[in-house]
Amino acid sequence: MSISLEGYAAFITGGSSGLGQSHVRVLAQRGAKVAITDFKQENLDRAKAELKTDGVDALCLKADNRVVAEVKAAVATAEKAFGKIDILVNNAGISGMQARIEDIDEAFWDDLFDIHVKGAFFTTQAVVPGMKQRRYGRIINTGSVFAMTGAPVMCHYTGAKGALTALTRAWARELTPFGITVNTVSPGLVETPMTRGDLTPEHRAQIVSGMLIGRVLEPVEISYAVAWLASREADAVTGQNISPNGGQAVVGI
Repeated sequence: MSISLEGYAAFITGGSSGLGQSHVRVLAQRGAKVAITDFKQENLDRAKAELKTDGVDALCLKADNRVVAEVKAAVATAEKAFGKIDILVNNAGISGMQARIEDIDEAFWDDLFDIHVKGAFFTTQAVVPGMKQRRYGRIINTGSVFAMTGAPVMCHYTGAKGALTALTRAWARELTPFGITVNTVSPGLVETPMTRGDLTPEHRAQIVSGMLIGRVLEPVEISYAVAWLASREADAVTGQNISPNGGQAVVGI
C-alpha cells in the first residue's frame, strides 16, 4: 500500500521535468498538494498540461533558483495558496558533466553553485519559519551518487552536490529539535532528459557496467525514496544520505 500524504503540502523546485516532475506525480498521487517552480514559463505551461493528463493539478510558479527574491516570492505564494508548506524538495539543478577543470569558467561555476546551493539555502530559509511554528516539516535535498564516489570531468557538479549534503547534516542538527527532518536523496544514473543529453553511449555503458542491478534507474524509483522521507514513516530519519543507486556505489558510513 502506498504511503498516504493526504493533507500535506509540498514545494518542489525545478519540478517541471525529469526527476522533479516524477516527484510531483508520486507525491500528488499519494494525496499531497504540490507547488513547483521553474525559471521558464514555457516549461511550467508544458508541465502543467503533462501533469493534468495524470490527474495532477500542480501550482506552477515561475522562479529562478539563482534569484533570492523570486524564490521567496514563490514560497510566499504557495504558502498563501495551501496555508502551509510541509515538504520541501530542493530539486532544481543543472548538469555539470563533461567539463574538465580547465574548461570551467567563473560564470559556469557561479551558475551551478547558485542554482544548486544558493537556491536551496534560500528556499529552505523561506519555508523554515512556518515549519518551526507548526513544529513539523520535511526538507529533502537532491544530492548525487557522484558526490559520494567522486567523478572525472564534473568536479564543480560534485562539489555543489557535496555542499548540499553538508547542509543536510548542519540543518538536521539545527532544525530537528523543531520537528523538521532534513535528508539528502542521492540518485545514481537515472533516465532523464538531462542524462540522455549529457552522456555518450560509451560513457553510459561504462556507468551501467558498474551498477549491480545492470540498468539505468527510472525516475519513479527515486521518487519513492522522496515520498517515504516525506511521510510520517520516516519520523526517525534525519541528517541522512539515502542513495537509490542500483549498486552504482556501495559505501559504508
